Amino acid sequence: MTWPSRARLVPAVFLLAASIASFALSVWRDWTSPGPLPESTVLVLPKGGGLVSITLALQRGGIISHSWVFLLGAEVSGKASHLRAGEFEFPAAITPSEVAELLASGKMVQHRLTIPEGLTSEEIVALVNGEPALDGSIAKVPPEGSLLPQTYFFLLGDRRSALIERMERSMAVAVAENWNKRNSNLPLANSRDAVILASIVEKETAREDERAHIAGVFLNRLRLGIRLQADPTVVYALTQGKGPLDRPLTHEDLSVDSPYNTYIVKGLPPGPIANPGLAALRAVLHPMASEDLYFVAIGDGSGRHVFAKTLAEHNDHVADLRRAQSQAATPAPPAGAPGHAAPPGAAR
Repeated sequence: MTWPSRARLVPAVFLLAASIASFALSVWRDWTSPGPLPESTVLVLPKGGGLVSITLALQRGGIISHSWVFLLGAEVSGKASHLRAGEFEFPAAITPSEVAELLASGKMVQHRLTIPEGLTSEEIVALVNGEPALDGSIAKVPPEGSLLPQTYFFLLGDRRSALIERMERSMAVAVAENWNKRNSNLPLANSRDAVILASIVEKETAREDERAHIAGVFLNRLRLGIRLQADPTVVYALTQGKGPLDRPLTHEDLSVDSPYNTYIVKGLPPGPIANPGLAALRAVLHPMASEDLYFVAIGDGSGRHVFAKTLAEHNDHVADLRRAQSQAATPAPPAGAPGHAAPPGAAR
């Protein structure tokens, strides 16, 4: 190469290098600068596509301004092969670099479904079926008492059957762990008996400060061979767990012929009448020590109960309740109405 040729080549090389450096600086500036998103946005990136599909979805969603900047930046940063599709929440003005970091992290939007304590399995399945972020169907309603009520987190498109299976596993673990820590000398043959009684306690009260006391009353009655006479078992006998009873219990209901009716059957019913929560289960396995055999709801809207050792004392409490209701011009409920006048064992 002649000297004049070399003289012309050197500036050209410098010019090319300067252009490349300028281009790289421009890409880096766009890669790390705030994006066009005006406010936090949730966007679902469809599964099954590659880097280009994800990039175009980001641009259509207003997350990034220039698709080519994102494509190049993802490749150079080494994140291109780690980007995941799914439902993500993008903060306002997120940079393309941060977008790639978020997609590579897999931190998708977490949905939640809270299962209240004391629902029947059929009612829980209805809640799961009504959650639009879930997919698929549930083949059959799980056995009563096999689902643990709590808050569950899941991703968009998770299968409903998988969530039900998680509830079953959670209950199995909770029952096993708490059964192993139970008080000694409980009149319960096995952990299933504990779940059955916990489901009754769950339906009798939602008060944390009374669960162990009510559990103790039922356990005392079991020891003495006295019928539980728990109104929620009668409700279950009438509804079979399909839903709440749409009317108050009557005296006639207390005679319904069912193995779940603890007014006519001694001992525990053949199965749970709902899905109890951890607090009710622990109350049964660690009950309050007392000689009480009866309790009645005070009827002031607080959900509180008054307890008694003897039937005579219990009947006095019921009479006091009815006098208070009469003075308030409120019709007295029948003995044995759930949460009202006389569960369990009123005038029995």
